Parts: sequence; C-alpha cells; structure tokens
Amino acid sequence: LVWLVLLFVGGSITSGVLEAFSAELGAVVALSFYIPLLIGTGGNTGSQTVSMIIRGMTVNDIRQADIFRVARRELISGLILGGLLGLIAFGRVLLQEGGGDSLPLVVAASVIAVCAWSNVIAAVIPMMARRFRIDPALISAPLISTTVDATGLLIYMLIAKSLLEVI
Repeated sequence: LVWLVLLFVGGSITSGVLEAFSAELGAVVALSFYIPLLIGTGGNTGSQTVSMIIRGMTVNDIRQADIFRVARRELISGLILGGLLGLIAFGRVLLQEGGGDSLPLVVAASVIAVCAWSNVIAAVIPMMARRFRIDPALISAPLISTTVDATGLLIYMLIAKSLLEVI
C-alpha cells in the first residue's frame, strides 16, 4: 500500500506535464488524440521488458554487473521495436489526420523515443531495486508504469514542440 500511495502521488506528475503544455495542446488539439497510444505503448513495452529482466535476475542469467550491457541491449531493442511501431503509427496518423502538417512524424518519432526510453527504464529499475535490497517484483511494474507515463508524455510534448511549426 505504501508503494502504491507514493506512486499514486507520483502519477500527478503526468497531470503537471499536461498542464505545462496546455498551450501546445490547445494549438494542436489532435496531439491529445494520440496520448493514450503513446502512454499505452510505453507501458506495454516496459512491462514486457521488466518481466524478462526479473526472470533473468531470478534464474541468475542477469547479474548486477550486467546493468550497462543490459541497458544497451534494451536501448537497441527499444529502437528497433519503436521503429516498427513508429511506422505503423505514422501510417495511422497519416490516414486519420492527413498529411497537412508534421503530426504523423511527431507521433512516429515519439513512439520510437518512448519505446527506447521505456525499455531502458524497465531494464534498470529492477536491477537498481535489487541493489537497494527492495524486491524488484514488488516495485518494478508500478514504478515503470508511473515513470513511463509522465516521461513519455514529456518526450511527446517536447518532440511536438520542436517539430510542429504551429506551436
């Protein structure tokens, strides 16, 4: 319960990100249509990775000393997975919104960045939890979900701000 309450409070960071970028969301309302897609993709990617990392730690395939090797491998996997999902997202946004602005590129680039970021975070958090003598299975999935929601949204908004000329 303590962890969930702390994560619930931490989840308010997501609202803060939305509030900080309210002008951008107001200028390009269509940005808001793809927030669930990005947050869901980041959460799903992270959940899958964290499950594999915790399993690897449990059967001693992954040791604490492997943290940088594992993070690098997950970054590469996230970029590849994000690239494939980004292509699909690009096509979906293009069909739904048309090609009048850079929105398809914003969503695709965000999917790539969020998948890569989510994979790295999901690889590092359980290993850091174990280092601090916290059961990785207890904290990893909720912490990853909360972290990826807030940071994934921040990544999306920063990419949108840099690529969309309207903002």
